[in-house]
Amino acid sequence: MPGIDECLLEAMLLPGALGAGVADWTSGLALGAIGQSPGGDHEATAAETAELARTAAEHPGFGAAAEDGSAVGPPVEDLIITTRTAYHVLCFVETAFDSSVFLHLWLDRQEGNLALARLRLRDLAERLVL
Repeated sequence: MPGIDECLLEAMLLPGALGAGVADWTSGLALGAIGQSPGGDHEATAAETAELARTAAEHPGFGAAAEDGSAVGPPVEDLIITTRTAYHVLCFVETAFDSSVFLHLWLDRQEGNLALARLRLRDLAERLVL
């Protein structure tokens, strides 16, 4: 089972990967980063993407709950943001404590395969050891 560094290295092997990071969506703290950052600063990118993740995770319409009303894993599975030149995939990680961690992959739109990236990121999220 890979740790953060191994997980990020594996994410960068995806075709078109420009950069990747692991962040906490409640605090905006970058737990790890590799490659390029959309704004040139990994910590700022983590804080900005955490805002998106927190908005989705705390939105009542997106919350995941079992039939009995209890919470089930991360509140959202993933977010995909499309720009003219890139894809940003935010994949929420289920953890034993509070599931407030997500993987962020920045993918070149010409070189990358969004479907493959989403599947591989989900696999990495399931194997990630924090």
